Parts: sequence; structure tokens; C-alpha cells
Amino acid sequence: MVRVSATRGGARPAQPGEEVATPLLHVDMDAFYASVMTRDRPELRDVPVVVGGGHRGVVLAANYPARAYGVRSAMSGTRARRLCPHAVFLAPDYDLVSSVSASVMEAFRRVTPHVEAISLDEAFLDVSGATRLLGTPREIAELVRARIHDEQAITCSVGVAASISVAKLASRRAKPDGVVVVPPDRVAAFSHHLDVGELYGVGEATRRRLHRLGLRTVGEVARTPVEQLRELVGQHLGGHLHDLAWGTDRHELRSRAGVFGHGEGRPERSMGAQETFGADSGDRATILREVLRLTAKVCGRLRRAGVAGPTVALTVRFADFRTISRSRTLGEPTDTTQEVYAAAVGLFDGLDLRGARLRLVGVRVEGLVPRAGLSHQGLLGERDRGWAEADRAVDRAVGRFGPAVVRPAALLGDRPTRSRGPGFA
Repeated sequence: MVRVSATRGGARPAQPGEEVATPLLHVDMDAFYASVMTRDRPELRDVPVVVGGGHRGVVLAANYPARAYGVRSAMSGTRARRLCPHAVFLAPDYDLVSSVSASVMEAFRRVTPHVEAISLDEAFLDVSGATRLLGTPREIAELVRARIHDEQAITCSVGVAASISVAKLASRRAKPDGVVVVPPDRVAAFSHHLDVGELYGVGEATRRRLHRLGLRTVGEVARTPVEQLRELVGQHLGGHLHDLAWGTDRHELRSRAGVFGHGEGRPERSMGAQETFGADSGDRATILREVLRLTAKVCGRLRRAGVAGPTVALTVRFADFRTISRSRTLGEPTDTTQEVYAAAVGLFDGLDLRGARLRLVGVRVEGLVPRAGLSHQGLLGERDRGWAEADRAVDRAVGRFGPAVVRPAALLGDRPTRSRGPGFA
């Protein structure tokens, strides 16, 4: 039995060399669509839930109780009902899921700028540059899990390895809600007994082809000379399969720091930040001070990325995890802190919370466009040019002396009560 490091409630001490040998994390949300759709409905927590699968539709996602009955994504709704007739079927809320996904990716980028998102609910992270501040990759994985659970009330599983394919395999082994670390010297023991179809990127057609050739397990592929593999399945695929079988495939992420994702070189549609209070708060001044801090952070990132947006969104989460989001579209795109903050304050006051205690607050700017591409670039700040110029002066100071040198006056002497792990901005 291979000894892999799996944790579901706390990390064990790192093994020697682990912090340098396994810098890649694969983070995968657990039953993402179903988890998001049910997180504010505790009565459905232990009930089979299927997302999608309406009239003549297919299942988009199923939670773990539904999966126990054999319900899977891409299955027809009719078959899902036959397998689990007492399941609760929910229509997907794509806006909600997209919003949670954006917040999750934002949380990843607070750990490292090197993030390769491969879908709404999973991404690879290279944490090699974060270990001095945040600890070993295992400890960073635990921080990520805690952060996602605290902010979004959903769980994720993390695989930690030296290559993306092994990290992907490890996260699958970690499910649900765990961490598995596979150092390079354990790759063979961890994966060689698995069916070859378990390898990352090996589809059903390739799996059947390999089975016909007598290569049923990862180990059988690994023990086949690479030149023979190339003769059997082609030059490129043969070499790639050999690398996958030995965990020597890609070690570098295809990502760009900042707001560009998915390797496409296009700005994300929104950018935001959110924070969980260390203790639930109903004090307006305390909450708005946090809103200001988050706004300054978001707008600084907008300006560094050269983008602006016309829509400001505010999210609040109550002590019972009930979440409300409201947005306001301004007359034109902006990246100015005071403009975004004024809109966020208006949204907050419009909620009329009357002292209700909040667990979390978030600010987001949506509909991002390149600032250089605006037809009237001068409009960015014409409403009060002084604030825009002040923001850029702050940016210059921060770029030269660091982020702690300048901050809004309202935040001077601020001693945040929010809960966070070390190193989270």
C-alpha cells in the first residue's frame, strides 16, 4: 500500500524535501455546482441533490448523496430519476455559480499569481514562490481549503505534486475535502496500479486503444520502452504517455500573473476582493471601513492591469451564511477608488440591514474593458479628476516603497479583526 499524505482536518508535519519537491497544487471544488446551489439550504445538506436534468435535459452536477445512487454528470435526467427517484432536482443558477467561481479564483491569486484555471471549479497553482511566507505546499493547501470553506461555505480537495498530471490524480484521491501529497519518489507506487484511463488527458478512445494493445494499467505503460510506445500510438502520444506514466510531464503553468487567465491573453470580466470578519459585525463604521480597504485593493489591481469597469457589485454574507449581492452600473467605466467606494456605500445602505450581523463583505468591479481602448479615456475621473490623480500618485508610491506606505486616512491605525491565515492580503 503506497503511503501518501492525506489530511481531512489538519496537516501532519511536512516530510524532508517535500516543500521543494512538490510545488504544484491542483485544487478541485467538491461537487461544485451542487455545493453552491445548496450551501444556503441546510435542509438539503444530506439529501440527494441533482442540478439540471430537467425536461429532456442532462445532469449538470450531483452531490455526494446522489452519487451514491449512481447519478453522474452528463447523465440524462430521466435516468437520474430512475436511479434516485427521491432526489431533489434544482435548476442551475449560472450567475451565482459564476460569481462564486470568480471569488474562488480570486482567493487562489491571493496565495500566488501563478494560477492556471482549467474550468470554473478547478485550477493549478504554482506555490514555489510562496513557501517562504506561507509554509510548505501541504500547509498552503490547507490554507487554501480553510479559506475557501470560510469565505464560500463549500469544500475543495487539493493534490500536491511535482507535475500537473500527478497533482490532478492526487486531488481525485483526496476527495472529498482532503489533501494528498505525492512526492516524486512515490509516483510509481501511487499511480502504477491504476487503469491507464486515470491519467490526466487520456480520454475514453485512447483508453480503449491502449487496452486493445494490452496496456491496461499505468505501470504497463511505464514499463514499455518509449520508442515502442511511439511505434504503437505515434511519436507525440507515445512520448506524452511515457511522461504521464512516470509523472515527468509539464511542470510549468500556462498562466499570466494578474488578471489574465486561461492562457487567452484577455482580461477577466470582473475583479474583486472579499474578507471574512474574525467576529460577526453589525457595526456600519466597521463594515464600511472594510469595504474601503477592499475597494482600494481592487482599484489598485484594476489600474495595474490597465482595465476599468462600469459596474460595482457588493456582496454581504450573514452569520447564517445567507448571502446577498447587489450591483450598480455607473455612467462609464472607472478604476477610481472613491467612485467605486461611493457606489459600494450606496449599495450597502440600500440593503437597509438595520444592524444585522455580517460574516463577510466583498467588493467587485464588473464588465472590465482595457482602459487604453476606451473611446474617451479622459472620462476616467473627469467627475473628480483629483481623486484619479491621487490614486495614481498612491500607485507610484506603492510601486516604489511597498503597499504599507500609503493608505486611505480612514484606515490609518486600523487593526483588522478579520480572520485570515498568514500571508493572505
